[in-house]
Amino acid sequence: MSKDTLNLFQSYDWPGNIRELQNVVERAVVLCDGDIFCVDPSWLAPASSSLTSPNPTTQTIPFVADIAERERTMIENALREAEGLISGPTGAAAKLGIPRQTLESKIRKLGINRYRFKAS
Repeated sequence: MSKDTLNLFQSYDWPGNIRELQNVVERAVVLCDGDIFCVDPSWLAPASSSLTSPNPTTQTIPFVADIAERERTMIENALREAEGLISGPTGAAAKLGIPRQTLESKIRKLGINRYRFKAS
């Protein structure tokens, strides 16, 4: 983590407390390239201000919903490639690099029907 990022974290008020910190860290892990932890200062700016009017042409997607949709897409693609198989060396869990139990939990949480990816 760079010194600028550390200063940014220390100077921010964290009105959302630990949940907001967790969301910022998760976003950084997903969106940063390479091995360097980076945080865009705009992630820590207030969502809206009474001094500025929101741009009606800009659509915002809540961070959690965006992450869930990306996760769903990745899992479905892996299941498609693995023809519905979750475990084993050619299973979706191996393709995603996560434990089988974790993948099964995410499939339940996201309501994915893994059987629709099974080969006939």
